[in-house]
Amino acid sequence: MERLLTPPSVSSPLLNRNYTMLRLLYSTGLRVSELVNLPLAACNLSSCFVRVIGKGEKERLVPFGIPAKEFLESYLESARPLILKGRRSNTLFVTSRGKGMTRLRFWQIIKEAARAAGIREKLSPHTLRHSFATHLLTHGADLRSVQLMLGHSDIATTQIYTHVDEERLKSIHKKFHPRG
Repeated sequence: MERLLTPPSVSSPLLNRNYTMLRLLYSTGLRVSELVNLPLAACNLSSCFVRVIGKGEKERLVPFGIPAKEFLESYLESARPLILKGRRSNTLFVTSRGKGMTRLRFWQIIKEAARAAGIREKLSPHTLRHSFATHLLTHGADLRSVQLMLGHSDIATTQIYTHVDEERLKSIHKKFHPRG
């Protein structure tokens, strides 16, 4: 994730947008459709929350971290106005045509970022969502909180992400238990 989320040294308004989207996706665990359809007003920089309308038109608030906030501030202050070129849009992440982005275009952005970072594994928007959930659980977050942030209606869906934690527990047991 660290390599993927590190932008290249050469920057442009579109690269700024792309890496802001990657950072926000990893920081929030949003679905790709939720990310590309975020309205400008959904992002609260002062409280570091994004308001998401997810599956079934259910609304949820999802926090994001300081690194994502810093990228968002930079994007909103400098890159977005340059991309829009005086046009108006209510969509947070806009294309060079001043419109909202498609899911397909964001898939291409992830592939471009992976290639730039020298990552050969296949990545998708869901890879970042999966990493978000897995990293939270691995570092001690409770399943119910992760469920709420992901927007899962059934906790059984969220439990899919606990397999990594079980493997970690086995590893710890093997390493530290005298009969491991």
